[in-house]
Amino acid sequence: MALTIATWNINSVRLRQGLVTAFLEAEAPDILCLQEIKSPVEKIPLDAFAALGYRHTAARGQKGYNGVAILSRLPIEDAGHVDWCGKGDARHVAVRLPGRLPGGVVLHNFYIPAGGDEPDPEANPKFAHKLQFLDEMAAWGAAQDGPAILVGDLNIAPLVEDVWSHKQLLKVVSHTPVEVEALARVQQAGGWTDVVRAHLPPPERLYSWWSYRAGDWAAADRGRRLDHIWRRGAVRDLPGSSRILRPWRGAEQPSDHVPVLASFDI
Repeated sequence: MALTIATWNINSVRLRQGLVTAFLEAEAPDILCLQEIKSPVEKIPLDAFAALGYRHTAARGQKGYNGVAILSRLPIEDAGHVDWCGKGDARHVAVRLPGRLPGGVVLHNFYIPAGGDEPDPEANPKFAHKLQFLDEMAAWGAAQDGPAILVGDLNIAPLVEDVWSHKQLLKVVSHTPVEVEALARVQQAGGWTDVVRAHLPPPERLYSWWSYRAGDWAAADRGRRLDHIWRRGAVRDLPGSSRILRPWRGAEQPSDHVPVLASFDI
């Protein structure tokens, strides 16, 4: 069974309800994973999404911060979450997907901490939190088994071609060597394949985030690829199916992230 999964840091699902519904109508992915929904679960506008066929959901939310949600046109089974770093943050939700593989495929939706502005764990507790989160993810991934897909705002642009200027961003949170190395450990420990880069390899530059601080984001084009889709195990991705939908950054009242999509045979 082929299905398309989209991931999008929406930066407030209630504020951008119209943007989400417009995207679902235009692209109609089978599953949409949202991050930074900034809403308690009971206040997510699920009825509006159900009216478009996305009747199956799993979410973890909190007022004004963080939050992750999965909207699906297919039946899904809640597969729980992990309380990373013991902080009670709503940064992870998982579901089990139907399909041909025994036991199904587990889909994980992540929102990794941004890490603040100073890439020094001793001076910046937010950066220390991010590194601890990544260490826990690596240990968790090594202990898991079975086919899985991992998507979300991982808040790290790992490759030289994932940022507008490798040299200028080496000391900027999201592209520092310590973060890139930590994300590589997560990927290696869990046996994850970066699906988007498998389909769109370097030297092509890929960005999924552009700062609100840029007056003309499109002209400056100072982007970073912070949003990712990974797979492991017997999950088969459909070659060439990955897309990063840059035009949504130019929507009215946009998120600073854009949707990323890939398709799989499960």
